[in-house]
Amino acid sequence: MEVLFYRLSGSTLEATVTTFAERTLARGGRMVVKGAGAARLDMLDTHLWTYRDEAFLPHGRAGGPHDAEQPVLLTTSDEVPNGAGTLLLVDGARLAIPALDGFERVALIFDGSDPQATEDARTDWRAVTETDHTAVFWAEEDGRWVEKARSG
Repeated sequence: MEVLFYRLSGSTLEATVTTFAERTLARGGRMVVKGAGAARLDMLDTHLWTYRDEAFLPHGRAGGPHDAEQPVLLTTSDEVPNGAGTLLLVDGARLAIPALDGFERVALIFDGSDPQATEDARTDWRAVTETDHTAVFWAEEDGRWVEKARSG
């Protein structure tokens, strides 16, 4: 499995999460978005409800009675009650190597202008490269995502 690292430098976190969610749902998959704090997840929740008038992106916040039914679940927990195959780590949520095997796809999105977020992503990259998983680093160039590095 590949663990994808996305360094934000032009796009917003909200736009990037929306794109991931749309593509995951289009493939018939489910996704869990794990953040480090509730405030940022509140912002993502609002964005996913309002980002486009003609679109509906079904999602929910963890802790409700219908967590298992949510195609996209926003959480700060390690639990995955919706059976998601895609894990998106945002806003400082850290990678847990033992949990990787429970997913088909894992992506860590970090702010490239934040030195601490960049250092944390480097630490997680090194941890992935010590496993049998492949780490893939993506960066934005001219409004497009470009693969910059790949381990093993």
